[in-house]
Amino acid sequence: MFDIFTPIDLAAFIYFFSAIVVYRYLSGPDALGGRSMPGAIQAQRALWMANMAARGDHRTMDIILLNNLAQGNAFFASTTALIVGGMAAVMGSGDRAQAALERLPYAAQSNPILWELKLVTIIMIFLFAFFKFAWAFRLGGYTAIMIGATPLVTREDETLRVACEKHAARTARLAGLSAEHANSGLRAFYYAIAVLAWFYHPIAFIAATTWIIVILARRDYFSRSLAVIRG
Repeated sequence: MFDIFTPIDLAAFIYFFSAIVVYRYLSGPDALGGRSMPGAIQAQRALWMANMAARGDHRTMDIILLNNLAQGNAFFASTTALIVGGMAAVMGSGDRAQAALERLPYAAQSNPILWELKLVTIIMIFLFAFFKFAWAFRLGGYTAIMIGATPLVTREDETLRVACEKHAARTARLAGLSAEHANSGLRAFYYAIAVLAWFYHPIAFIAATTWIIVILARRDYFSRSLAVIRG
């Protein structure tokens, strides 16, 4: 298999895979002390569920908000399914697309097998995104069930109050898991952009991967929106 790759193609692919794996562990809600955007949002999510539990039986707005978030995951899941279908159709006529692209200045020449592997890489990325969004959608439904099952504190009962707080914390964590999967699906779209550069040249692939990671890191750790959320 390694005979299919040129040294620079293999180096670019290893760099891409290593970069996305490392960033996956640096961008979680608990990474680096929770100082990322997912960590800040998870703190707000915990506050949301605590307020939800304190509202008693007035939780219709919480379900509406949760449904809106879930619909976004459903939209992206259907979108990725369409993209996978389109990319699979390209597999059958990739030679014409390859010939057109390789006529561009400085474009790297690829053997047909490597070209197909590049297509397969993009398809696998979007398949990954599909499963992430689909599972995030399911977890959103489970979170709605958890909200419906939140105990009602109607009297001064310390045991029931503590149980309600613990249930709200578990609900916030479940909603956070749904968001983690949705975030992974969204990042897959960014990573697919980097892989598109591979069709032109492996050096462009490395540069695009670096550019994508920098953009994600800035938005997760250094954006103005993060400063606003964290106050």
